[in-house]
Amino acid sequence: MIDDEISGAELGKKTAAEMALTLLKDGMAVGLGSGSTAEWFVRLLGRAMAQGELRADCAATSERTALLAERCDIAIRPLDSFARLDLTVDGADEIDPALNLIKGGGGCHLIEKIVAAASDDLIVIADDRKLVDTLGVFPLPVEIATYGWETTVRMVQGLLAEADVGGRQMQRRLARGTPFLTDEGNFVIDCHLERIGDAVSLAGALNRIPGVVEHGLFLGMASRAIIGAADGSARTVFPA
Repeated sequence: MIDDEISGAELGKKTAAEMALTLLKDGMAVGLGSGSTAEWFVRLLGRAMAQGELRADCAATSERTALLAERCDIAIRPLDSFARLDLTVDGADEIDPALNLIKGGGGCHLIEKIVAAASDDLIVIADDRKLVDTLGVFPLPVEIATYGWETTVRMVQGLLAEADVGGRQMQRRLARGTPFLTDEGNFVIDCHLERIGDAVSLAGALNRIPGVVEHGLFLGMASRAIIGAADGSARTVFPA
């Protein structure tokens, strides 16, 4: 699939992944992100390693990523076996000018955030459709414990009623008609907020609700973003 003829957004994703690969140095400890753009990076890294161009020790942010890495002959180690990761390459669902992110469209944001926090650098790769002026159009995923989940939802509803957001619709995520469960066995509530006026305040308030395991706001974590375009070009963006 790496060398197949592709165009449009997929070409942008591949180009961003190719540029990210050039930032790796031989022997680095690398976190492998989740999502369609991150999967391009995993496939390209696997080919580079198979051709003897690069060596890397890798941790994965999801079961899906770990399975893809295995198919690409990339050995995955538990995160706890690393003292620190040199960098993590991951995707995003939205990226604002300060490189604040919404992540979690695939429901992997808890592990993605743990791995990112254990890395010296978080490099975000995406196509240019993910760039926004203000976060919030993409639904914000909020991962909650299954125990007392309706109680937790009511607490989140109460929080959103007072928050600086444009919308307050909430929906428990489903997968083929049944409740979606994360790799850790939790529910995901998608919050359709339209606009997040104060992401820092919202993130802090969500963190204080006991039933909230994690949310998809990644604030001040990314050191750079590599943005690919449909014409096959890519550029590096640093926080504004």
